[in-house]
Amino acid sequence: MAKPLADVTVLEMGTFITGPAAGMLLGDMGADVIKIERPDGGDPFRAFNGGFYSPHFQTYNRNKRSVTLDTRAADDLAIFDRMIATADIFIQNFRPGVTAKLNVDAARLQAINPRLIYLSISGFGAGGPDQDRPAFDTVAQAASGFLRLLVNPENPRVVGPALADAITGFYGAYGVLAALHEREKTGRGRLVEVSMFEAMAHFNLDDFTHYFSEGQVMGPYSRPNVSQSYVFQCADGGWIALHMSSPPKFWENLAEAVGRPDMLGRDEFASRTARIANYDKIVEFLAPIFAARKRAEWCAVLERLEVPHSPVYSAPEVIETEQAKHLQLCIEDPAGPHGVFRTIRSPVSFDGEAMLDVTAPPTLGQHNVALADPGSVKAAAE
Repeated sequence: MAKPLADVTVLEMGTFITGPAAGMLLGDMGADVIKIERPDGGDPFRAFNGGFYSPHFQTYNRNKRSVTLDTRAADDLAIFDRMIATADIFIQNFRPGVTAKLNVDAARLQAINPRLIYLSISGFGAGGPDQDRPAFDTVAQAASGFLRLLVNPENPRVVGPALADAITGFYGAYGVLAALHEREKTGRGRLVEVSMFEAMAHFNLDDFTHYFSEGQVMGPYSRPNVSQSYVFQCADGGWIALHMSSPPKFWENLAEAVGRPDMLGRDEFASRTARIANYDKIVEFLAPIFAARKRAEWCAVLERLEVPHSPVYSAPEVIETEQAKHLQLCIEDPAGPHGVFRTIRSPVSFDGEAMLDVTAPPTLGQHNVALADPGSVKAAAE
């Protein structure tokens, strides 16, 4: 099984999502990720939904091991320092000032191990007037301009998953991998910093590019109008999504599929420019047509005519598709601490080999017993 980071050791003091997400991504690639948690409850996400093994915690903590240490206590700090001495990467996402209180600030740890790559994740960055502001997913989405692109102006409410948290974790892992590559040449580690605000601003790059280039401020309907993306409800209540883009053949085939070959003669369908300008009229025209037949019937017709589409699936529906089964998208650890642990595998394959191995998220302090030889990171993990 491909594990390109198998010789890399990560110590993670991450909580909630951003830090744990970065650690999980490295663990998925084979890194030995040791999650260091406070003895009095550990990562607060453990108890987010009752107990100490919530679905929220499970999402971002697979392929890790857990040890409990309180680095404010001298004995535990000594064990931690011995682990740091031979680690490759350290991850934390504490608020500013907390690392010094816990004795895990970058200056101290890199003095112990100059090769250490230290990932620091914050809400708004290491400086500036907002550095001490509390940042959570919705705050970061809103502050970066991204949330405005998701909110329906007629019914403003927050929708969707914790994108800012997860995406910041992705950027953190991305920075760590670059520093790991550089260390092969320099022999020295780096302080890698990423904030939720900066991560989401970069993820929202298309919005800023349109503003810088054309002075255009995008809104929630800007991209779907231009990309000609639609969602329609079918007779059985199921939804179907279309992405019509610009090739005329998509629209010609759609006209055939819906049994209205004359529709392209209507003013709102006359050209791409007309379709963009008349998006709402197109929805008004097509919605009742799609509502007249079941989703499976529409999928059969649209697939035959090569119209870009997909059912809008729920999670249970996704894993039952033939494509998901063929790709072995759903993987499991039958020996999880609470029974079979199921998850979605990493999307990355190497030389055609998908990463199908997974270890269930650890229980709090599951690997404490291995600290008999605290001078060895490997001993602490096994």
